[in-house]
Amino acid sequence: MCGYIDVHCHLTGGEYGDMEQLLAGLEEVGVKKVITAGFDIPSSVAGMELAERYPMVYFTAGFHPTELKKYREGDLDRIAALLFHPKCVALGEIGLDYHYDDTDKPLQHRLFAQQLEMAARAGLPVQIHSRDCAEDMYNFLKERKELLGCGALLHCYSHSAELATEFAKLGLYFSFGGTSTYKGSKRAKKSIAVIPAERLLTETDSPYLPPASKYDTFPNTPASIPEITANMAALKGMEVEGMAAAVWANAHALFKKLG
Repeated sequence: MCGYIDVHCHLTGGEYGDMEQLLAGLEEVGVKKVITAGFDIPSSVAGMELAERYPMVYFTAGFHPTELKKYREGDLDRIAALLFHPKCVALGEIGLDYHYDDTDKPLQHRLFAQQLEMAARAGLPVQIHSRDCAEDMYNFLKERKELLGCGALLHCYSHSAELATEFAKLGLYFSFGGTSTYKGSKRAKKSIAVIPAERLLTETDSPYLPPASKYDTFPNTPASIPEITANMAALKGMEVEGMAAAVWANAHALFKKLG
């Protein structure tokens, strides 16, 4: 088996203690590569520094929609500079999030569009965060389909199975994490069942969203990937090894700088 991969986690917040011990533990359970996702300037730079230090770690750089109160003019230039690092595999995480009452939708839309354009110019895929905005997200991406030519991932996919089919027509990939292992996660389970195996990826979004076996524990870690993969395999009627191999191939097809 090629190994497991976590395409979206957050390793830069200091929640895990000794990083070398964490990564050694991942290798013991077969997780061979992880992508730590940036959500603002400090986390993107810290992701780069981890990737430079540890061979199994890669990173993304971007400005998350709920972090835009921190945004200052010129920050996108700093993100753009990080995109050319050999271990920066995508621009992200970026997107739309209407969860909070004080959401500045025009600012989210402007920064999302600008970062999609940046990724297209850099020849990189994007990692997309999408919460409580299903219809707007679909229309936004459909109108900008030409900017998605290098690939896009809807991370921790939470919209309907029906809409997943429409997103797939735009060429998107979908990743699922620990919440998809819960009995009550009917929407995620239906989505995994209908999405083609060649469009599925595994993530943890750690230190958050632990799987069923680690319910209510913190921090979650990328060591949860085997459980998430097994759940996905069961939903697809596949062997775990086959699912892991498919995810590994999908990740390397989307994130070409994984090597």
